[in-house]
Amino acid sequence: MTTPVEQERTQPEAVGEEVAAEDRPWQTVVWNDPVNLMSYVTYVFQKLFGFSRDHATKLMLDVHHKGKAIVTSGTKDKVEADVAKLHAAGLWATMQRAS
Repeated sequence: MTTPVEQERTQPEAVGEEVAAEDRPWQTVVWNDPVNLMSYVTYVFQKLFGFSRDHATKLMLDVHHKGKAIVTSGTKDKVEADVAKLHAAGLWATMQRAS
């Protein structure tokens, strides 16, 4: 009679909320600041992300009135690069998981 062999597990299996968290994309959040002009923020959104003037203006107004706006989303690497570009342009940006 043979006995079952237990397989060695090197990593715990993700379940429930862990799986859902891994599937959620990352988001780039631009925050309001007292330094940059609204016209400059609109310009940066157009130049960095290729947004139309109308779309860039809408996002800028969200930043101005709501205090923040989600401007891009995607993989962690892509969003990290987007945040770095925004920092280089002088804007305050962070990244977060999509909710």
